[in-house]
Amino acid sequence: MTTSTTHLQENIMNILKHMEAAFIAAALVAVPASYLAGGIPDARARVHTAGSNAEAYAAAVATEGKAAVVVVSARRLDVGEKRDILLAAR
Repeated sequence: MTTSTTHLQENIMNILKHMEAAFIAAALVAVPASYLAGGIPDARARVHTAGSNAEAYAAAVATEGKAAVVVVSARRLDVGEKRDILLAAR
C-alpha cells in the first residue's frame, strides 16, 4: 500500500470512530431525557370526513396497544398521467 492509501484508511477509521462516539453521546442524552420528560405523548389526529365525530376521532388516534389507520381514497392514475406528473417534476 502506498502512503496516501494508508493515510486515507486512517482518516476513514477516525471518522467512523468519531461518529460512533457522537452516536453514543446522543443516546446517553436522549434516553434519560425521554424518561424524565414522561415518554412520548400519544399521537394527535385530525379526522377529515363528512361525518367527523368523537368515535371517528377515537378510532384515528394511535395508542400503545393500537396503531393508527389511515385510509386514502382516490382514483388510480393511468400511465399517461403518471408520465406527465414525473416529467413536470423534473
